[in-house]
Amino acid sequence: MDKFGKSQPVKRTEDMRFLMGEGRYVDDIAPEGALHAYFLRSSVGHGVISELDVSDAAQSEGVHLILTCADLEAAGMDISMSGAVVENRDGTKGAAPLRPMLARDRVRYVGEPVAVVIAETLAQARDAAELVMLDIDDLPAKTDLHPGGETLHAEAPDNRAFDWGMGDEAATQAAFDAAARTVALDVEDNRIIVNSMEPRGCYAEWQDGRLHVANNAQGVWVHKEFLKSAFGLEDAQVRVTNPDTGGGFGMKSMTYNEYFCVAQAARALGRPVRWMSDRTEAMLSDNGGRDLTSLAEFAFDADNRITAYRVKTRCNLGAYNSQFAQHIQTTLFSRVLMGVYDVQTTWLQAEGYYTNTVPVDAYRGAGRPEAIYVLERLMDRAARELGIDPWELRRINFIKPDQFPYRSATGETYDVGDFNRLLTRVAREADRDGFAARKAADAENGLLRGQGLCYYIESILGDPSEGAKVVFEDNGRVTILVGTQSNGQGHETVYAQFLSDQTGIPAELIDVVQGDSDLIAQGGGTGGSRSVTTQNNATLATVTAITRAFTAFLAEEMGVAASEISFDDERFRAEGSNMTPTMLEVAEMARAKGRDDLLTHHERATLEARSFPNGAHVAEVVVDPETGVVITERYTVVDDFGNLINPMLAEGQVHGGVAQGIGQAIQERVVYDEDGQLLTASFMDYALPRAADLPNISFVSEPVPSTANVMGMKGCGEAGTVGALAAVANAVQDALWEQGVRQADMPFTPHRVWEMLNGAKIAAE
Repeated sequence: MDKFGKSQPVKRTEDMRFLMGEGRYVDDIAPEGALHAYFLRSSVGHGVISELDVSDAAQSEGVHLILTCADLEAAGMDISMSGAVVENRDGTKGAAPLRPMLARDRVRYVGEPVAVVIAETLAQARDAAELVMLDIDDLPAKTDLHPGGETLHAEAPDNRAFDWGMGDEAATQAAFDAAARTVALDVEDNRIIVNSMEPRGCYAEWQDGRLHVANNAQGVWVHKEFLKSAFGLEDAQVRVTNPDTGGGFGMKSMTYNEYFCVAQAARALGRPVRWMSDRTEAMLSDNGGRDLTSLAEFAFDADNRITAYRVKTRCNLGAYNSQFAQHIQTTLFSRVLMGVYDVQTTWLQAEGYYTNTVPVDAYRGAGRPEAIYVLERLMDRAARELGIDPWELRRINFIKPDQFPYRSATGETYDVGDFNRLLTRVAREADRDGFAARKAADAENGLLRGQGLCYYIESILGDPSEGAKVVFEDNGRVTILVGTQSNGQGHETVYAQFLSDQTGIPAELIDVVQGDSDLIAQGGGTGGSRSVTTQNNATLATVTAITRAFTAFLAEEMGVAASEISFDDERFRAEGSNMTPTMLEVAEMARAKGRDDLLTHHERATLEARSFPNGAHVAEVVVDPETGVVITERYTVVDDFGNLINPMLAEGQVHGGVAQGIGQAIQERVVYDEDGQLLTASFMDYALPRAADLPNISFVSEPVPSTANVMGMKGCGEAGTVGALAAVANAVQDALWEQGVRQADMPFTPHRVWEMLNGAKIAAE
């Protein structure tokens, strides 16, 4: 693995232009003279549209066009939004109701787009929207995760979207029947809003029957396919680009209503049209995350070994199937639900329900944090009920190093791992031995201190294939075109650094190009912690092709057999020749000889298997019982990401993920009233964590190189959040346990914690 030993904590090269205000975000680069779109959205959670009259609004100053669902259909568009479904336990498919691009006949959540106004200015479009005559006959809203209530879709009786199961239910029941001890815990996972720094936006333009849509997404190809389908266009007739994107978190990997409507408006008017969400609009219309409850159970033998595990989950699908929601709550959830423990028998069941809330989908690693949160909360509870140290209970049940490769009960094959080694390291880094003294000191001041542990594992998801195209330009620079999309992760730095490591080309001479379906015909986008591993695997394949082609070319130039030429990641060398050209020098030699075929190289590569990043998080919190305020005082992470390209960027990814996890655990929560009105629709009511709310985060890399790829890498994008939720929640539960609190669910806001403590006090009297 010497080839990958050049990893250095290189600072991000893209930050300079971001900090200097030179970023190219979608709202910065809309074409000159583009018209503005404004979406009229439902103010009602559920109801029948009894009147929709746009005639007065259409006469308003500056207005060019108003579109409703009927207009989209009249234009020949396929108005149905994508929504994948899973297979139910009885073999039928999950419910697949129509989700129109603009509301048709009925509205099903507050914020659902009903019409779009196109005007010269945004202010004119807003003013005109107020003149639209929209009457909605209210229907009862449904916001709970139980069968029954007002039916949202005829295709989903009792509002059940799906009923999915996985595993051996009978064998799991038998294991529970034979168990020496069983432990169960109800776990709530609070709903959260994405709140990416840059809200969603797009612009669209048509030229000679060809559509170009620019949006701030996580890849261009999914959007291109949906646009082709909606407009009935051929591949060559659609171009999608992603400029700089200020945060994605999975939310921006999905398609949305607005992109299609803006594209149709541009087609109808023959002019570019732009749209940018404001913050409250984003809170109402972006796909959100979490919002599920789970009953989790362990069966143990007499030696405290887990013999079986089962989980039954109810999850909120919102008003419609969003693009991946059903799959996220089932297949993705199941892939890591077994965690790092040696368990042979399991049963997983998930039910999804429609409610009058905005659709739920991928966010902050959806599927992984939920699964690990449930598992690690249950592990913590089991330790308490069994009267065993929670760290020791984990050690007893860890998959041991000599058991790898290990096939989990849910069908995933873990390639490598040394979980006990990481747990031992994090105990030292977190000063576990000093915790008792810190707790005693706090107790003298009337404060409660708790420590929480989470050992997580996640799998790299998404398309295992990726491509990389390397072009030697005539100005002496090199361009690498990639199939992933940076949302702030530092891809421009990482990919240039990796290509530089493999070729000797100075990183400052390498330009990274992403997010253009015309330049990059195929790609998997960014999501599921896949980017660096899959993209650099493709880069290696391309470097191999370059080396092979350059070697064949140099054989004639150097007067030696190709088999005698070697490349040492910096120069080509051969015995008997005094020529030692670099990659750039060979490219110039080829250009001088008219060998343009040697200046562009494109290869695709597929990972043979997934890699499984894992690690241990330890959180310490201090609770003021008089006020219920929870402070996360210490946070320690030891991660196994395999070999790292840029340790500094990996640490930054972890810091950001931990901040997100702490935010959900302590502060964030979406609240709807009984009519489906969003009560947390601004930062006055929805509490994102600030710098003052976060501790210093200690990060240590303890790599066990993956065998699933030649680079030995494991993804890291979502790891911080995956571990943080349970670590913080277990710490709060630890702090409150001696006060009689037996059920502590996120978010741990001062009011909720105060209620827990006082409820336990009253119950004890």
